[in-house]
Amino acid sequence: MRPGLRTLVLTILVAVAFACSLLIGPAGLAPWTSLRSLIAGGGEAATIIMRDIRLPRALLGLMVGASLGLSGAALQGFLRNPLAEPGIIGVSATASLGAVIVFYSGVAGLSVLALPAGALLGALVAVIVLLAIAAGNAGTLTLILAGVALSSLSAALTSLVLNLSPNPFASYEIIFWLLGSLKDRSMVHVWICAPLMIAGWLLIFRCGRALDALSLGEETAASLGIDLNRTRLMLVGGVALCVGAGTAVTGVIGFVGLVVPHVLRPFTDKLPSSLLLASALGGAVLLLAADIASRIIVPGHELNVGVLTAMVGAPFFLWLVIHSRREVFS
Repeated sequence: MRPGLRTLVLTILVAVAFACSLLIGPAGLAPWTSLRSLIAGGGEAATIIMRDIRLPRALLGLMVGASLGLSGAALQGFLRNPLAEPGIIGVSATASLGAVIVFYSGVAGLSVLALPAGALLGALVAVIVLLAIAAGNAGTLTLILAGVALSSLSAALTSLVLNLSPNPFASYEIIFWLLGSLKDRSMVHVWICAPLMIAGWLLIFRCGRALDALSLGEETAASLGIDLNRTRLMLVGGVALCVGAGTAVTGVIGFVGLVVPHVLRPFTDKLPSSLLLASALGGAVLLLAADIASRIIVPGHELNVGVLTAMVGAPFFLWLVIHSRREVFS
């Protein structure tokens, strides 16, 4: 598919998914009433629903989905591994740990900013560790192992906090948050993550040419004038900003960055740079669609969107593993 047509189709799908996210909900507002309340105001209740509940939710679905899809495509190109996904560098796990500690300490109830701040501090720890390793001319295997170590340690500490939590209600809040959700978010959360995500997007897109060269191998890329150390720093920093900011406001939402690049890769020329924008748009579509489904799939009860993405992504990941194994032995 030609790049212009592919981008147009995906942009239309994003617009449709975004509009549906704004118009679908348990309040049962008519479409015209919803749009009028969003743009011009109207009934007090309808305006609050549209501007303070549905609009932030739709914006976060778009931004977080785009960040996860973009990060997944970038990491798969950088690591030259089709099984790579944003969680592999450990930022989402450390961000989750930071949020869990905020819950455990009781600070979460003091301010709406406390939870995102704790998650961002946790992500910052992972960023510092990973950038220090990347700056030392470490290979991709070292970065992967560092990410696995950070994820394992953060998961263990999160389990410890849950085990020590004396308040069952705090434990319930922790578990609910770890499942990932766009529910009950406000424009404050949008403004918290937007600058960090935009910075991450810019860093990743600047790595497009380097990712194309790396598909030929690190030695070939170096011979073409690619600064591998600078590319590692930019890519790790960009992915960390995207994933850390997203996890800070929505909790853990997995598999979007794994599934989307694989679905869209056949429609590109297979170069990593061609997949970046497509995966960002595709990630936005997938997360918005999953969030819509989470509201309507069980009447009278809303599911966590992280549960739905895991239900789709886990079987897909298993299929990828089996498919890769067949290719190795064929």
